[in-house]
Amino acid sequence: MKRAALGWVLLGALLSVAALQIPHGARESTKEVRLIASIQGPALYKAYCSSCHGADAKGGGPMAKSLKVPPADLTLISARNGGTFPLARISRIISGEEQPLTGHGSSDMPVWGPIFSRVEADQDLGRVRIDNLARYLMQLQKP
Repeated sequence: MKRAALGWVLLGALLSVAALQIPHGARESTKEVRLIASIQGPALYKAYCSSCHGADAKGGGPMAKSLKVPPADLTLISARNGGTFPLARISRIISGEEQPLTGHGSSDMPVWGPIFSRVEADQDLGRVRIDNLARYLMQLQKP
């Protein structure tokens, strides 16, 4: 009996440590943000990105003025990367696996990986959502 209780205490401690590893803003945002039914890039962008980055992805969304770090112009990702769109890196940034130099993943902007990976109908479509959103951003690039 004591051994089972110790197991529960250890599990609780591990979960507490894991919770501390999630950035504060990301923890709060996962409580408030609902997962939309679509897995399509344009719909995901509109639901999760446009409020800060704007409908045109240039950084002028309605929430942009309230942020400490201005949202990036997402139409210039390729231009900032020597003319090549870094699809894998953008996917890692969206998921929260990698932090860009400023802004995304901070307390101002949530990491979308945990939200996109909510399991529905016994499926985790998180990676599909992230890939579709990243590919949509690739389509928005200025020549």
